[in-house]
Amino acid sequence: MNFSFIKIDHIQLAAPAGSEDQARHFFSTILGLTEIEKPAALKKRGGVWFQLGAQQQLHIGIEDPFSPAKKAHPAFVVHNLNSLKDHLQTHHVPYKEDTLIPNVDRIYIEDPFGNRIEIIGE
Repeated sequence: MNFSFIKIDHIQLAAPAGSEDQARHFFSTILGLTEIEKPAALKKRGGVWFQLGAQQQLHIGIEDPFSPAKKAHPAFVVHNLNSLKDHLQTHHVPYKEDTLIPNVDRIYIEDPFGNRIEIIGE
């Protein structure tokens, strides 16, 4: 082979039609991601994009009919998972701790649309 994969550019999660404001509130206000401008040619499709770290993005795309991802999920790494847990509790966002993998501190949350998200402490 003369090629190799080098990074993930973006992850896309689906959301129901008309849910952009809910996505903004959850991913920007609660999780602290920065909303970024979608390319003009894609704006008519709806949805919203966020910057995640230095080079990755999270795209929330509109899907109709919508069905949340309950098993398939992105996994994000965060500094200070305990602080995030406190922050989630303050905002009434439930999380589930998972200790199945030794020496891996992780939780699962759901976005407002029921998509599963894993968060791993660094």
